[in-house]
Order: sequence, then structure tokens, then C-alpha cells
Amino acid sequence: MLKDEELKRYSRQVILPEIGLSGQEKLNSAKVLMIGAGGIGCTVLQYLAAAGVGEISIVDDDIVDMSNLHRQILYSAADIGKPKAIIAKEKIGLLNPHINIICLNERFTVSNAEGVCKEYDLVIDGSDNFETRYLVNDTCVALNKVLVFGSIFKFEGHVSVFNYNNGPTYRDVFPEPPPADEVPNCAEIGVLGVLPGIIGAYMANEALKIICGIGETLSGKLMTINALDNTTNVFKVSKQLKASKPQETIATQPLKAINYEITMDELNTWLSGFPDEICLVDVRETYEFDEYNIGGINIPLYELKEHIEQLPENKKLVFCCQTGQRSKTAIQLLQRFYKGEMYSLKNGVI
Repeated sequence: MLKDEELKRYSRQVILPEIGLSGQEKLNSAKVLMIGAGGIGCTVLQYLAAAGVGEISIVDDDIVDMSNLHRQILYSAADIGKPKAIIAKEKIGLLNPHINIICLNERFTVSNAEGVCKEYDLVIDGSDNFETRYLVNDTCVALNKVLVFGSIFKFEGHVSVFNYNNGPTYRDVFPEPPPADEVPNCAEIGVLGVLPGIIGAYMANEALKIICGIGETLSGKLMTINALDNTTNVFKVSKQLKASKPQETIATQPLKAINYEITMDELNTWLSGFPDEICLVDVRETYEFDEYNIGGINIPLYELKEHIEQLPENKKLVFCCQTGQRSKTAIQLLQRFYKGEMYSLKNGVI
């Protein structure tokens, strides 16, 4: 039962007919695991705590750094050098003393993943690296846990809900992680300070809807938000079928070997020598392509699967983008579906 003080605290939420007292009680009894107390985690944690989620566990082994403060809004200059999980627990406790907050000042790893996740109703992934994202996804699938996912890159963020009512998982969107040395982090590529707040708010919204059983979730969808040009897109995500042999799932089949990078000089040589054998595909957003391009066709990255019929299998596909990162992701997205040769233009079009 909710105390009188709690009813007053959540009154603006309880009067919503979609939530009501029963929805608030669902929130009060919910147990949520937040992986990562960085920019996304800081926002998610505040909104879940404010909404009255009864138990929140925070997993993070990092410490607060000066470079975090422009986007990780739970922390201040006085917190530099202190463990994020511990400080986050303290700050969230001040926001709402009626909930239970558990601090796990440790890294989410293969050895502790199952033990950490198994007691929770819902897992939220705000991690900043592919290794953890795949581990979180695979653990949630194994334990049949719903996963709310979010990520940020420069000015763009992604949000989705995975493994919900037997829906698609993270691996249905990205079957395998890119090589670790080919993925830039925030320190290398930068990120807009407000972006994790935008994405974290969307993630918290998905979590609250799932707990209360209301509205429409992003299961089977991938939302992309670009804070620079205010574009928002929602792409359909399909659950991939298993391979013919039960022990060989889509996630465990070996990757296609053809997965190369080529330089601009090599591309120009190909185009001058055998242009009819090359199909250049620019996977940037349409506005980027319109501003400047080196030719070819334009299919934004997350529309590739929907337009796979436009990609000729009798030609060499060369994907290009601004930096060479999205073009590598394009190969990751299509390697299960496209049978022809695929290449990524190294370092992008500029």
C-alpha cells in the first residue's frame, strides 16, 4: 500500500486514467536494473526514481571525470574521482526516499551477468560499448527479461525495446559487433551534452509504459533522433528466423568473409576501370547526401533492409558515409541477407 505522502508525491501521475492507483502500485512494486550511470543512466535514473519505481539497481564501475559533467547531470565538480554508482545512489536517494536503491560498483561482465540480472523485472541498457550491449542483450534473452535500449553518437540517438513478448532482440538489428578498434567513443568523436538527456527520457518513458502495461512500446521498432536537424525516424525491426539446424541460430552462424575496406584511390581506380561492376551506396541521411556527395545512390543506413531489393547482387557494393563508420555498420546490417560482395569506403567521403 502506498503511504499518504507517496500518494501526494505521485498525484499528478495517479490522476492519469491510463495509470491510476493500480499503475502506481505496479511502479512501486517494480524492480529495475540500470546498466550504466553515464549520460543516459543519469537521466533514466532520475525519472524512474521520480515516478516511484520501487527498486532500482545501478551497475557501473566507472568514476566521475571532469569531461563527464557536460552531460552526466547527476554529478558535480565535487564528485570528480568518486564512483558513479555510489554517487548516483546518493543523489537518487535525495530525490525520492520512498524507494530502494541498490548500488553495484562493479563492471557488468560474463561472470556476473546472470546473477545481476535474474532478480529484476526489467533491464535498461545505457552502456557505452558494444561488448556490454551484446552481453546485456544475450543475458536478457537467456533469462527472458525485457530490455530497454538506448545509445548516442555525436548528435544522434537510438531507442528501442528488445525481447518484449517474444519480439526482436538487439542481435536482430545488429547480428554481430564491429571490431573493437573500429568504433570511436565519445572521447574520440564527441557528443552533444543534451543528447543523452533526450534519449534517456525516451527510455524512461518506455520503461514506465512497460511496467504499467499501457500505450504502445518501441518493441519491433528502432527510433532514431537527430538533435542537429530535429529529424525523428522509426524503423521497423523484424525478428530473424532460426537457421535450418536447431543448434545454429542467426546469432551463432559464421559471418560472411567478404567484409573489406577500400580507399578513395582504390574506388576511383575501380570506377575508371570497370564502372559497370560497381554500385556506390551512400548511407548518410538525405540532407547530408544533398549537401555533398560523390555520386551513387542514397539509402540512409537504417532503411537498407527495407530497400535491399535495390542492391544488385551482381555488382560490388561500396558503402560510403561521412567518416567510414556508418558504412561499416551497413555491412554488419546486411551480411546475413546480402549474398554479393560488400566494401566500406575508408575514412568516408570527405
